[in-house]
Amino acid sequence: MLKGIDPILNAEVLFALRAMGHGDDLIIADTNFPSDSVARDTVLGEILRIDRPAAEVVRAVLSVYPIDTFVDDAAARMEVVDEPDTILPVMQEVQQEVSAAGGLTMMSIERFAFYDRSKKAYAVIQTGERRFYGCFAFRKGVVPPDAS
Repeated sequence: MLKGIDPILNAEVLFALRAMGHGDDLIIADTNFPSDSVARDTVLGEILRIDRPAAEVVRAVLSVYPIDTFVDDAAARMEVVDEPDTILPVMQEVQQEVSAAGGLTMMSIERFAFYDRSKKAYAVIQTGERRFYGCFAFRKGVVPPDAS
């Protein structure tokens, strides 16, 4: 156990988050997403797991992970098939966590385009989220130097 770090962030996840650099993508996916097979194509090459609801995982991750502020697609959600404007409750909950961490509005990404982005990501965290479309992508930003 460490002080100041959300206890749901396990050692493997913390290692991956720390190893990532500016511009690297992190995928946080629901239980139905093909996380294991997609994760094999990522930089990390293996699946990470946090068996909690998506919004809890996003809150914990964003407590240590800066979101990129230089690009428009730094926070994204998989869109509902044939309903790109539909915002499901799981998406609303995650958007609240994203807004609390930096105020960005998540963009939607078509399902197969989301899979393609996921395969190019640094890592995939599979959550315990059982609701459909609980899949999100976050591009890592920078941590500025301490003020002098």
